[in-house]
Amino acid sequence: MTSELGERYNAVLARAKAAASGRVFSLIAVSKGQSVDQIEQLYRLGQRDFGENYAQELTEKARELSLRGCTELRWHFIGHLQTNKVKSLIGIVTTVHSVDSLRLAEEISKRASLAPVSIFLEVNIDLEPSKSGLAPLESRATAEAVSRLLGIELQGLMGIPEPGTDQGTRAFEALKVLELECQPYTRGSLSMGMSGDFEQALAAGATHIRVGTSIFGARQPKA
Repeated sequence: MTSELGERYNAVLARAKAAASGRVFSLIAVSKGQSVDQIEQLYRLGQRDFGENYAQELTEKARELSLRGCTELRWHFIGHLQTNKVKSLIGIVTTVHSVDSLRLAEEISKRASLAPVSIFLEVNIDLEPSKSGLAPLESRATAEAVSRLLGIELQGLMGIPEPGTDQGTRAFEALKVLELECQPYTRGSLSMGMSGDFEQALAAGATHIRVGTSIFGARQPKA
């Protein structure tokens, strides 16, 4: 019998495939605040890519899930990353989606001696004061500088637009244009779209979507 988690997961997959219109994409299940049991359940259903926002939570879950035999799991770091947390993630994460400065990229490069780390440059596409990320005008120069670093594979750009259907669509399209401007330093990938707008993002060209609530359901408030 399919669980509620499985039903939500399958529904998201179906919607995403329809929105992508045959294009290949990566679905990252955002498991921040979710239990190891739930992650394992999705893993057994075939999901391999999971996203976390906090370094300690990610490393603890990775350790436990490895002991449970979930050896093909791919961890994505999607939250704000401080340089002093990079060391703990190297060797565990495959991709960092939230590189918002050359300094952070340099720290990842310095630590990534065993295997390359894929990264996305986070762009504050709407120039919101409350959000981190590069200003759009800084993106190409930063991409060029990052592309010269060892141990890093610069996949493309990541962005989180302001809420709102029209605003989100405009921001997704702007991010796609900006990614093209950053080539050949980037590789054509776009990490954009979450539970409320992943279909819009895929229609605009997203290659990686980050979906949490639509798969796991609303997180329980902390006591």
